[in-house]
Amino acid sequence: MRNFKFSYLVLFILSTAVVMSCASLKKMKRDAGKVSYSVVPETLEAHNGKVDVALQGRIPAKYFLKKATIVATPVLKTSAGEKTYESYTLQGEKVKANNKVISYSGGGSVSYNGSVPFEPEMRSSELILKIHATKGRKSLDFVPVKLANGVIATSTLVDNSPLSILGFQKRINTTGIYDPTIDKFQRVVPDKYVADLIYLINSSEVRGKEMTKEELKHLSKYITEAYKAERKELKGVEISAYASPDGKLDFNTSLSKKRQGTSSKVIEKDLTKNKVKTAVNTKYTPEDWDGFKELMEKSTIQDKELILRVLSMYGDPEVREREIKNLSASFTAVAGEILPKLRRSKITASVDLIGRTDAEISALALSDPSKLNQAELLYAATLTTDAQVQKTIFTSFIKFFSDDWRGYNNLGTVLFGLGDAEGASAQFEKADKLDPKNPIVQNNLGCIELKKKNLAKAEELFGAATGAGKEVRDNLGVVKIMQGQYETAVKYFSDDSQNVANHALAQLLNNDNNGALRTLNGAAVETARIAYLKAVIAARTAKSAMLLESLASAVKKDAAYKELAKTDLEFAKYFDDQNFKSILN
Repeated sequence: MRNFKFSYLVLFILSTAVVMSCASLKKMKRDAGKVSYSVVPETLEAHNGKVDVALQGRIPAKYFLKKATIVATPVLKTSAGEKTYESYTLQGEKVKANNKVISYSGGGSVSYNGSVPFEPEMRSSELILKIHATKGRKSLDFVPVKLANGVIATSTLVDNSPLSILGFQKRINTTGIYDPTIDKFQRVVPDKYVADLIYLINSSEVRGKEMTKEELKHLSKYITEAYKAERKELKGVEISAYASPDGKLDFNTSLSKKRQGTSSKVIEKDLTKNKVKTAVNTKYTPEDWDGFKELMEKSTIQDKELILRVLSMYGDPEVREREIKNLSASFTAVAGEILPKLRRSKITASVDLIGRTDAEISALALSDPSKLNQAELLYAATLTTDAQVQKTIFTSFIKFFSDDWRGYNNLGTVLFGLGDAEGASAQFEKADKLDPKNPIVQNNLGCIELKKKNLAKAEELFGAATGAGKEVRDNLGVVKIMQGQYETAVKYFSDDSQNVANHALAQLLNNDNNGALRTLNGAAVETARIAYLKAVIAARTAKSAMLLESLASAVKKDAAYKELAKTDLEFAKYFDDQNFKSILN
């Protein structure tokens, strides 16, 4: 009987404690409204692909029980379900755990920061705080507390369409510098042939053996063929007569002038014989110091460097001649090897080589690409905007010039534009193997990584693409927008950026509404994205008429913006506006 009474007493005490514990938790639940909360920002925003929340809470005195524990969990509720932030735990003074302690007598405060990946459904959502309280063996769920409405996701309006680059010139050094005259298609290619008539010392007479030497025969043939050829244009003949830089200047002046006359007669006689009509320009130079320097640099004459130093030190021709003659041994070699070659008339025939027409190149690129050289085949691809035709041309280029990186790179660029990122990646990899570290190829590999949202790798590749073109800066600007680094993004874009919308978006996200609007107004064509961004700026700057006009333009160009605008909290103040509603219905 005594044992029964003792057990009954223990049970009574325990049940009383449970009831009292439950009652205490219910009182905390009932008084939960006394706890104050603030959310920064008041409306959540998506940045860097995440939705961050900063929560501040103030718990009043005599609220938090000494033996109670609370687990609070911020949750974003969307039409697709719930996205849960990491929970945080608070405990009373007598709880033996390692959580933040809240005083019963003085209350306390709590600061919380959390983040979840952004999902499109979060545009229309609620941020609530779920609270689960325990005391002893009892637990209780509080009524969820609503903290905020929706997520502003303007940063997600970035157009992730990286700019790949076609390659037309071959790299000429390891610094990534390109020379536009190297291996670039030129329809008209300048050409020339140079021949010398050599005279004896102090003579202006053209010797018979000079007129019959192979050099002069080839010059005559070159001029005649150019004059008659269909795809060549003879631009003219220039005769430059000289005297060697020894002897008196007055004598040399007269001598070079006479040589100009005799060489002109020879050329004009040959032109008449071959029935060639072209301009003949003549000039004379008394002393050929430039020719002297050129021949000296190529020679192996003793004291060569000393003689060249004399040329650089003295401008007076008489002083030059005297100083060189003072080097008696060397001057003997100069007189025998150098000076005879300067007693001359230089005859230069200039010709333009005329290439195939655009129509001829376009036709051959598809019918018989083997007849085109590399520059012509690459040029053919620029004569069409049809991506399938370009694809065919670059495929032919690879067939005939398989060791040239440009074919793979350019085919990859076309595939990338057609939406085949996987196929493009394979071609860019082949180009990279043929020309490692080529800036153009590095940019294009970066485009693949950016499309996959591998931002760190994309940024690394774009960094290695310096010098490839202004597209690289635009691509880096997109990376920085997606990383949430808007100030840096603005610095990458420029007034001539190819993607005006991304440039303006970076400015908008950097809180430069006026700058963003100027950029958008400068666009050559107003796309749906541009019009929509104008509407966002108008909403931020309370310009209702501009908002309605721009939004109407956006949805007219692309109906997808209707659904976007219905949940875009940039327009929250206009959700009940009848004109706003009519645009979206």
